[in-house]
Amino acid sequence: MRRKWFWGAFLTALVLAGISISQAAAQEKTPVTDDQVNEVSRQLYCPVCENTPLDVCPTTACAQWRALVREKLEMGWSKEQINDYFVTQYGDRVMAEPPRRGLNWLVYLIPPAVILVAAVFLGLMIRRMKKSSHTVNGSYLESAQPENELLSRVEQEIRNRKK
Repeated sequence: MRRKWFWGAFLTALVLAGISISQAAAQEKTPVTDDQVNEVSRQLYCPVCENTPLDVCPTTACAQWRALVREKLEMGWSKEQINDYFVTQYGDRVMAEPPRRGLNWLVYLIPPAVILVAAVFLGLMIRRMKKSSHTVNGSYLESAQPENELLSRVEQEIRNRKK
């Protein structure tokens, strides 16, 4: 009889200790703030609106997604885990920044390449324009055909003054 009483008291003590530990853990948990939710939501785009970040979109779908983000944060999920969850559910299009894999690398490589090619092309065009303007300015007076007598006299005066 004493043995049953001992084990009964021991189990009761364990249950009470477990309840008090879980209550203490629940009290220690800090609530998730709106700033934390928005920090994760900035990285996600609205599933309904085009090119609208989740943290500023007023639609009901976005409100539900933000609530889901809050729930996942309260469960202890990291930003990366939450992002992976949404990508798994809805695809890469929900991410504000495309993942750097596969053909998505082109998003990061093409714009700098286009800017570099445009700068080289512009430099060559300016160089060509400068070169052609020197040629025209240097030989203009010798090669130009005067249209009337007044113009030919002015050119003759200019040539005489240069000598």
